[in-house]
Amino acid sequence: MSHTFVLVPGAGGSAWYWHRVVGELAARGHGAVAVDLPSGDPDADLAAYVDATVAAAGGRTGTVVVGQSLGGFTAPVAAERLDARLLVLVNAMIPLPGEELGDWWDDTGFEAAITAAAERDGRDLGADPDQRETMFHDVPPEITAEAFARPFEQEDGIFAGTWPLAAWPDVPTRVLATRDDRFFPPEFQRRVARERLGLDVDGMPGGHLVALSRPAELAERLAAYAGVIAS
Repeated sequence: MSHTFVLVPGAGGSAWYWHRVVGELAARGHGAVAVDLPSGDPDADLAAYVDATVAAAGGRTGTVVVGQSLGGFTAPVAAERLDARLLVLVNAMIPLPGEELGDWWDDTGFEAAITAAAERDGRDLGADPDQRETMFHDVPPEITAEAFARPFEQEDGIFAGTWPLAAWPDVPTRVLATRDDRFFPPEFQRRVARERLGLDVDGMPGGHLVALSRPAELAERLAAYAGVIAS
């Protein structure tokens, strides 16, 4: 059975992040819409990100909505509006109803988690100002070069206000965390998913930007999730 995936990127809001996965999903007989978000607009809040996602879906319903990293704020709200059949969070930020979005980092203990993981691995976060070693350590060099050649804009409008839903949407949800993520360490993701959703986390190899580093494996996992929901 063919599915349509709506792919929501993280910080920087670029549909390009998903370009390798789009091709892999197409090779498996699925459609995919990679969303460009208004991340460069300082006045664009979460509602604007959700509107952009819904508009990109082009009237499709029954989709599989996938949120990566910062896309975890947008994807659940869009999934509700799109009557999605499945929501997948990939190394994603998981908000709480009514949470001040700018407080997410402190509320979840992010800083302590990333610092502890770096110390355990013998990495110096201060020596990685562009986060190349944190984010791109397993991304192919040519893809990394292309990423750094592209403009990156992420204004803070997305962090204004509170997360708007009164409860997590009534959509089957899967949480996928990569085992080599240096930005959101897997133990951090497991704890946050349990505390906020009561869900276990599925694991797979890869770093934070898994759509760039392991697109075939990620597409295979997404297609398998969709297949289980449809059966």
